[in-house]
Amino acid sequence: MKQKEARLGYLLIAPSLILITLVILYPIVYNVTLSFQKVALNPRRENLFIGFDNYVTLLTDPSFWNSIWVTLIFTLGTVIGSTAVGILVALMLNQALKGRRIFRSVILLPYVAPIISLVFVWQYMFNPVYGMVNYSLVEQLGILGANVDWLDSPKAALGLVTLFDIWHLFPFTFMMVLAKLQSIDNSVYEAAEIDGANGWNKLRYVTIPEVTFVVGSLMILRFIWNFYKFDDVYLLTRQVPVVGVYTYELAFTTFNHGLAAAITVTLFVLVMAFVLFAVKKVLKW
Repeated sequence: MKQKEARLGYLLIAPSLILITLVILYPIVYNVTLSFQKVALNPRRENLFIGFDNYVTLLTDPSFWNSIWVTLIFTLGTVIGSTAVGILVALMLNQALKGRRIFRSVILLPYVAPIISLVFVWQYMFNPVYGMVNYSLVEQLGILGANVDWLDSPKAALGLVTLFDIWHLFPFTFMMVLAKLQSIDNSVYEAAEIDGANGWNKLRYVTIPEVTFVVGSLMILRFIWNFYKFDDVYLLTRQVPVVGVYTYELAFTTFNHGLAAAITVTLFVLVMAFVLFAVKKVLKW
């Protein structure tokens, strides 16, 4: 009987296993294979096996390490920024405020709106010639002495895409943290008040321990997602060479698919090492 049930179980999960193999495992294996080859653009010619030459070229390329450095700055800035803003907003809107349901709905708009429409709005706002940001900071408030080329200056563009990503993604952290805050039993806060805890002590000894696991998980996931970020950055400006943009240009501008595949394999190893370390040290699994 148990053997029949086991066979039935295998039959039921077989479609899912086949789908996973076709959609996930096959592309991974194919990508690893390409990383050891010089890919021929002519489909009538076979790819040439070159061993670790793509990896040697990659690891000795200053542009690759520059893209890694830029990506780390962008990722750390967006992860810390979106997490901090999301937590602060969640703490504020967890209070008994009048109209908080409306505020919660409005805050979600940057996250649910189409990315292309958001990019167009930000490009208009930060246009160096007629954008409202330069007009306000230079002519109205006098904070800046001259217009800043937010879209074509590498340093300014990096700050712009970091700010955009924080604004675009903090609602996700807000939703997750708010959901955890609302699951905390009020009796815990009441017990803390009986023991003489003030607002700061309740935050420190009740709220923070309760949301630590959620916040840690969110930061790990956001680090992984933002380390591979492409769409936001590429649509907003071409002056921020994060790894996603660098890989895209190698694959579809110079058509060096073997080297691009080597980049993805290298990034997979680096990110997987980070995930294993973070899960063990931060989440303590």
